Parts: sequence; C-alpha cells; structure tokens
Amino acid sequence: MSMYSSSMSVPAASAAPEARAAFIRKTYSHLAAAILIFTGLLGLMLQTGLAESMTRALMGSQFGWLIVMGGFMGVSWIADRWARSDTSVGMQYMGLGLYTLAEAIIFLPMIYIAGEFYPGAIEQAGIMTLVLFAGLTAIVFMTRSDFSFLGPILTVAGFVAIGVIVCSIVFGFTLGTLFSGIMILFAAGAILYDTSNIMLHYRTDQHVAASLSLFASVALLFWYILRLIMSLRD
Repeated sequence: MSMYSSSMSVPAASAAPEARAAFIRKTYSHLAAAILIFTGLLGLMLQTGLAESMTRALMGSQFGWLIVMGGFMGVSWIADRWARSDTSVGMQYMGLGLYTLAEAIIFLPMIYIAGEFYPGAIEQAGIMTLVLFAGLTAIVFMTRSDFSFLGPILTVAGFVAIGVIVCSIVFGFTLGTLFSGIMILFAAGAILYDTSNIMLHYRTDQHVAASLSLFASVALLFWYILRLIMSLRD
C-alpha cells in the first residue's frame, strides 16, 4: 500500500469531522463533474451524427445490444478496479473517465430516439431523477441509517435483471412499463446503499471510487425513468 493510501485509510465514519466533510464534498463534486462530462460527451456525439448511425446499426441487429451490453459490463468492471486503485491517483481518475465515456456511449441511442420522437422526455426524466436523487440522499444524511444490508439484495436482483434483459434480447420480447418501474426501485435502493457507504464505509481517500459508484446508480435511475416516460407515451 502506498504512503498516500496508508496515511488516509480511515473510514469516513471514524474520521475527524473536517476530513469527513472534505471527503463528502470531494465525492459529490466529482459526481457533478462526471455528470457534466457525460452530458457534454452526449451532446458532442449527437452533433457528429454518430448517434443516428449507431442507433440504426443496433436496430438492424438482433444481438447488437447484447454485444454492447457485454462490452459495457467489461469496461465497467475495469473502470471500477482502476477507480479503487490504492497505488495511483491517476489510475483512479482514468477509471472514472473511462466509465463516464462508456455510459455516454451506451446512452447515445436512447437519447437520440428520445430527442427525435419524444419531445421534452429527456428534460422531464432529468428533473425527476434529480428530485428523486435529492430525496434519497436527504433520507440517508438526515437519518444517518446504514443501508449496507441492501448489498446482497441488490447483487441478486442485479443478476436477475441482467438475465431478464438478456432473455428479452435473445427471445425478442419487450420489457414493459412494469420492468422499468421495478428497475427504478432497484436504482433507488442502489442510491441509498451507495450514499450510506459514502457516509460510513468508504475511506476518506476513496472519493473517486465513491463518486463512480454513485454516478452509476444515478445513471441507472435516469435510464429507467426515461424508458418509463417513453413507454407511457407509447
């Protein structure tokens, strides 16, 4: 373990108030930066025409989304490992940057479709995501509850959700509004779990990894809120 890590490897719950406050501030500032970069990357890719060509390619291939999802899961695993590096701060930022880019790419077709055929849906989903995220964050910070017990539940539910998504791609059935609603609840649980870990279990030198986890949960929440809005309009 590096000198950097060993000198700061204190769980947030056990750290001095100043160190804990600095860790939380860094975590949420990195989250905000990741969201801004994610938004900027999407805007840039939409302007280049990549969105339309990627959407057409995926819609024309039965297993296109399966390949994209598999690639995204692999990149996510690598990015998370890098973000949790105890030896290199640069590697941590590379992990967060890689994950932000991967999220922008996987979101691109849905954002393109929403922008073309569902006017106002993106803005509506963004506002709903922000409100729900703020409410869930407030619950954890005000109650100071430990939601780490949700970890095993979210793990099992996550594997089940992946299985359902893969089956829908392979066998060609549509995931409806009920599935989107369930996944919104799943994402809400993930935000409670991540926020609780930020307050209690992450070390004070792990703000990059903490922000990546929280960004992943917020992106998942936005994804399924947007899907739900689009589905209800249909």
